Amino acid sequence: MTGVGFGAGRLTADDSPSAGVAATPVTEPTSSTATTDNDTPVTGNPDEPVEAVARALAPAVVQIETSQGLGSGFVYDPSGLVLTAAHVTDGNNQVTVRTADGKAHEGKVLGADNGSDVAVVKIDPSADLKVAQLAVGEDVQVGQMAVAIGSPFGLDQTVTSGIVSAVDRTVETPGGAIPMLQTDAPINPGNSGGALADRRGRVIGINDSIASESGGNQGVGFAVPIDTAVSVAQKLVKGETIKTGYLGVTPADASQTGGAEGALIVQVDPASPARHAGLERGDLVTSVDGKPVTSSTDLIAAIRSRAPGAAVTLTYQRDGASHQVHVTLGTLGSR
Repeated sequence: MTGVGFGAGRLTADDSPSAGVAATPVTEPTSSTATTDNDTPVTGNPDEPVEAVARALAPAVVQIETSQGLGSGFVYDPSGLVLTAAHVTDGNNQVTVRTADGKAHEGKVLGADNGSDVAVVKIDPSADLKVAQLAVGEDVQVGQMAVAIGSPFGLDQTVTSGIVSAVDRTVETPGGAIPMLQTDAPINPGNSGGALADRRGRVIGINDSIASESGGNQGVGFAVPIDTAVSVAQKLVKGETIKTGYLGVTPADASQTGGAEGALIVQVDPASPARHAGLERGDLVTSVDGKPVTSSTDLIAAIRSRAPGAAVTLTYQRDGASHQVHVTLGTLGSR
């Protein structure tokens, strides 16, 4: 996977695909119990489900502008709370939030977590503020419709569609790696932080990254699951430190050293859960709770997605033999 980046890009009339289309700085993309309700479109023409989703959700989608560039977001709470990607806010305390009606609002960044790449921005609420519906607690299914709304290349309120290509896909973030949704709905620079929705117009994820050889969309985009985003956002709004599971190892990709697929432990932290469980340098972790681990980022994402104190079962190889060990995770704090 190449072309996944986390910086702010600047598109000018000289280097845009169509000169003069957008001379606006944009933020590069860094590069959510199944029910039949997922198959029920929002009210509208059943032959045009994407149009119905856009009509329902687009009024809640916003454009976020900083001195480094611009990205997207969406209002998720009537008190004026906006969800976006942490790399969109890019360390800023203040941003400009432009709502779908074109009005600019001063936005205060309440917090950002690089580990999950989630940030929360606060704007003053108003009577006409539109709020997105969230698909919290829903199992997203591979193959279901996915609609992305945001500001690619500064073109606000742009709607693209596709399907959910995969779930629990390990993707690197500015501060680690987490399981994300994969979609073939076109995502481009400026879409970062925007909404990925189901056919009912409910947000299932925050558009976050692309994998690309060219730097443009090639049908492989990723979104932070809405359950992950909301969990992080609740803590950010309260000013709490984001705490995730901690194993205490430094992993590397075994395949890069000519070995089998897995996460090769190259260092074990002293007094860590890994050390107490008996893990050693040279052990090859191949699964966490029965889910295959094929790379170091798989292991990082598996641990980060679990809460401190969670008990996990690691399968690993040592001296050609397979072993299992139960580990109670410690606490890793970040903001």
